[in-house]
Amino acid sequence: MEPHSIYEHMDKLEEIFNMQETLNKRIGVKMEGFSDEEKGKWILNYTLAMQQELAELVDSVPWKWWAKYQEFDEQNARVEVVDLFHFLISLAQTLGMSADDVYQAYIKKNKVNHERQDSGYKKKDESDSRHI
Repeated sequence: MEPHSIYEHMDKLEEIFNMQETLNKRIGVKMEGFSDEEKGKWILNYTLAMQQELAELVDSVPWKWWAKYQEFDEQNARVEVVDLFHFLISLAQTLGMSADDVYQAYIKKNKVNHERQDSGYKKKDESDSRHI
């Protein structure tokens, strides 16, 4: 990927983060100055919302082996993925993460995941991610 492409993608990610912050404020969720208790509440809220969106995504796929009426609804699956992004970004923002923070952490964690694959990932060792 060319360097300007990376910045172009970062601009898109930053734009998504800004759009989500605007939507959250419109809904009435203003994260500035959240106490640890409020952060905990919103982490739980967003996690529960994501669980629901995941369930809706699952329902887009014919998973009921006993039911013949089901069909794969790819359009709805795509919408559910975008819904997940809304809540995932809100969750990151609740934790004080910017688009760049998420990007940098992703780069580091992706490297760890490749190193785990290179080593055969024979034992679980969370200490390899503590630096992220």
